[in-house]
Amino acid sequence: MANRHLSRTIAMQSLFEWDFNGRKDQIKTIAEQHIKEFSGAGEESEFVFELAEGVAKNLEAIDEIIVKNAPEWPIAQIPPVDRNVLRLGVYELLFLKQVPPKVAINEAVELGKTFGGESSGKFINGVLGTLYKELGTQEK
Repeated sequence: MANRHLSRTIAMQSLFEWDFNGRKDQIKTIAEQHIKEFSGAGEESEFVFELAEGVAKNLEAIDEIIVKNAPEWPIAQIPPVDRNVLRLGVYELLFLKQVPPKVAINEAVELGKTFGGESSGKFINGVLGTLYKELGTQEK
């Protein structure tokens, strides 16, 4: 497993736990626990923190973007795994310019397939693909 992929996995699991527990605990503390548990992130642990803390800090804006691009799904009705994978994907697409958009989308889809339900990958691909197309239209 590539280091960045493992880092995204740890960040997603940290965000899931944080969200599931009502966002009471500090996301960095949760991420630190997950890094210790998986201890494979190594020098990429800073990427875990960047992702998890970035999503937490921009949560309101990210959720608005998800709602706009998945209008049939109120944020609370999106399954928790899918919701947090989407948050991670949106964060990478909009806030982390060093990650190519297609990589961010592919990684999110793979996380959805691995940890979500049967249709999670398609749902995540649809939402992030719509956002990516919208971004391309805005740049033209």
